[in-house]
Amino acid sequence: MSKRLWSLIGILVIAALVLAACKPSPPPPPPPTEEPTEAPTEEPTEESTPEEFVFGVILVGPYNDHGWSEAHYTAAEYVTEKLPNATFIYMDKLNPADRPETTLEQVVDDMVSQGAKVIFTTSDDFMEDTDRAAEKYPDITFIHISGDHVLTGQAPSNVGNYMGRMEYGKMIAGCTAALATETGTIGYVGPLINFETRRLAASAYLGARYCYEHYRGMDPDNLRFIVTWIGFWFNIPGVTLDPTEVSNDLINEGADVLISGIDTTEALVVVGQRAAQGERVFAIPYDYEHACDEAPEVCLGVPYFNWGPGYLEQVQAVVGGTWEQEWVWAGPDWSDINSPDTSAIGFLRGPALSEEWSAQVDEFIAGLADGSINLFVGPLNYQDGTPFLAEGEVATDEQIWYMEQLLEGMEGPSE
Repeated sequence: MSKRLWSLIGILVIAALVLAACKPSPPPPPPPTEEPTEAPTEEPTEESTPEEFVFGVILVGPYNDHGWSEAHYTAAEYVTEKLPNATFIYMDKLNPADRPETTLEQVVDDMVSQGAKVIFTTSDDFMEDTDRAAEKYPDITFIHISGDHVLTGQAPSNVGNYMGRMEYGKMIAGCTAALATETGTIGYVGPLINFETRRLAASAYLGARYCYEHYRGMDPDNLRFIVTWIGFWFNIPGVTLDPTEVSNDLINEGADVLISGIDTTEALVVVGQRAAQGERVFAIPYDYEHACDEAPEVCLGVPYFNWGPGYLEQVQAVVGGTWEQEWVWAGPDWSDINSPDTSAIGFLRGPALSEEWSAQVDEFIAGLADGSINLFVGPLNYQDGTPFLAEGEVATDEQIWYMEQLLEGMEGPSE
């Protein structure tokens, strides 16, 4: 290659280097970014997590008494099954025999301290104490079972009353007893005497008279219906009559069917014992759906309270902010009186109920349901002969609720 050519190449290289040096520098690259990541999951907050709702239940008897108190305990369990995040606390055996030094107010104090927003007080005996506790805690809702202070205007605004129309259950019980009796004598083991217990015993008597006449073809005036009151809802040794002795005495007097009106199952147990000795006797316990389990072979059936739907309705209303004070007297769901989700009152047939008797009970229930059978229609007199309902008069709810005496034809004291 000639020197001239080499000189030309050198000139070109130098020119290129000069041009490169004069070219603007490229902009600096953007700062590095992190690889995109999934947004972190936030920890649950109090706002995003449903808050626990606590309610309390105060029981007069043992929570497992196979009667009144166990039916309420079962209702509280029902609420926790149906309502997410609901929990309950309870105190049982709040009565002068089991907890003589404990007051309802003390129990309420403890439940409120544990966060209870609703408290169910489940005895007629708790009526005045419930009102006093409600005045102390105006932001807590109290549901008093079986009372009437809302009806009478005596209850504070944060107290509601709830009760089941067990009158229908007792009518069915009385009818069932009348179908089974051969001696024509029915015994009724009653608790203490008040408006509630009088109307329930009278309801059983009216049911017995109707079925004794219409299904047995017998004169209802010849039917004996003996009521013995023990003095409280269950046995308190040294204070009440012993329901075991009362049950035996009624059978000894000729009763071959016993209807229980107390919270516990002594009448059924005694009948089971007498039947084991060869006697033809039957019993109808009370309150609790599974009460027949104590002596199924002699149990004709049990009228029972299903408190669960009512408890749930009351709690949901408080949770939802829609609760209003009211007096509720809830009846059966006549489309299915044993529906656990809709019927406040049920009647569970017992193993001792024959197919024939069961069919007649079905017919009787159907009559109550469609209104063709109404047993609280006059003429009806009180036990002392004074009028309760005039000829053709249909009793109002208040007349039934406030029965002043047993009915004419019933044996046993009214006061």
